[in-house]
Amino acid sequence: MIPEPTSHPLRPPNIGRTTAPSPDNPLRKAAISLEASFLSEMLKSAGLGKPGDSFNGGAGEEQFSSFLRDAQAMEMARAGGIGLAQTLFQAMAEAAHDPAG
Repeated sequence: MIPEPTSHPLRPPNIGRTTAPSPDNPLRKAAISLEASFLSEMLKSAGLGKPGDSFNGGAGEEQFSSFLRDAQAMEMARAGGIGLAQTLFQAMAEAAHDPAG
């Protein structure tokens, strides 16, 4: 019998962290927003929201597809995304506490 993994294989473990930052923390919100922007651009490059060839929503779909893509990217980031927000948060928190900054 193979044991179940204790963490997601693509997410880095939370080394040295005992508590999660508050979702209301301004640095946390900024980190999530930056990850969402990154994910949105990656989804755009992957072709998400590109109108189909045979049956599509016309000009409205083309104009509003970016809103859908941005909303999907934000939800992905809020759900943990690819771990970029956590890395960004830690870097910003360290920079905020660095007196040499």
